[in-house]
Amino acid sequence: MADTLVIIPAFNEEKNIVNVIERLTSTLDDVDYVIVNDGSADNTSKICRENNFNIIDLPVNLGLAGAFQTGMKYAHRHGYKYAVQFDGDGQHRPEYIPTMRKKCEECDIVIVSRFVTKKKPFTPRMLGSRLISFAIKLSTGVTIKDPTSGMRMYNKKLIAEFALRLNYAPEPDTISYLIKQGVRVCEIQGEMDERVAGISYLTPINAAKYMFRMLCSIIFIQSFREKKKIL
Repeated sequence: MADTLVIIPAFNEEKNIVNVIERLTSTLDDVDYVIVNDGSADNTSKICRENNFNIIDLPVNLGLAGAFQTGMKYAHRHGYKYAVQFDGDGQHRPEYIPTMRKKCEECDIVIVSRFVTKKKPFTPRMLGSRLISFAIKLSTGVTIKDPTSGMRMYNKKLIAEFALRLNYAPEPDTISYLIKQGVRVCEIQGEMDERVAGISYLTPINAAKYMFRMLCSIIFIQSFREKKKIL
């Protein structure tokens, strides 16, 4: 068994999941993976089983938080040292995982950021990212340059935290909360690919709703959330 588990939440990713797994396994031979099929209505589960992929089928759609926590419970139960949050739509690049693992020796969470060495463009798409970065800086004093990046690595301490406690969505507001509890977060420079097939959930309207929800949570809700010792 490898020391690193790649957790791949998948909802209706029948057009992408084979390419994602083939790219992961052809790039790295020292990681394990688990696909968490989040109640998909398409053939995601069937395709995974036909290809003998390692998969957990959820009977209903729990959303990203529930699917990711399922993967973290699997990682905790099997004793993995590192867990990687990895999209099932083909946007994340597995070649960054070795660098993430090395960086994770000095911090608890590693984020693949598009803006460590590159400037964030002034576009409507990046407005939300800028506002969320500002909110995290305002509430924690820590600068996270790409808070909406979904490719993150967690160490063993954080695996246990996500696996054994409720209400930990893998979102920017959780990152903000964890920083306040003393969790160390690092970023490495990386790039994201465009979705190959299928339709992204983040339409302009959903993206605006997401930004508003994150800002409210970071600035207001997290300030009143109970402080507790990270395991």
